[in-house]
Amino acid sequence: MRTQRQVVDYSLQKRAVLRELLAGRVGTYDVCDASPYLKNAARFHGEPTDRRCPICRSENLTLVHYIYGDELKQSAGQARTLTELPVLAMTLREFQVFVVEVCLGCDWNHLVEQYLLGRDGLAGDNEGTGEQDVAAEGAGRRRREAQR
Repeated sequence: MRTQRQVVDYSLQKRAVLRELLAGRVGTYDVCDASPYLKNAARFHGEPTDRRCPICRSENLTLVHYIYGDELKQSAGQARTLTELPVLAMTLREFQVFVVEVCLGCDWNHLVEQYLLGRDGLAGDNEGTGEQDVAAEGAGRRRREAQR
């Protein structure tokens, strides 16, 4: 998506959790604790992947995209499919997306990444940049007056 920005990747945190699990400092029940709501969101709104679960290694992981933002109002916190995100990005100014990977077999879940989407990320979009336009206009006027 071309408006995707401010991406935060949580792969190092995931690696640390898996390292703690393999070392025995954290139990399987501590990391395999997906809520029923998250599992339902994965079933009905998730995007299947071809990556195996790092815990049970028998199921493929599913990615769930949650959206949050002021413009969303009642829709904030809902899971959306990956195909819905570009449509929302063109209609809303800015909202945040959290991507969670879920294993439906053993209940493993982990935040994979988060990022911003929306029209504010478009380079050619002048909406909401009125102050910058006024400042540029003022600088151009001062240059013309100085040349006279």
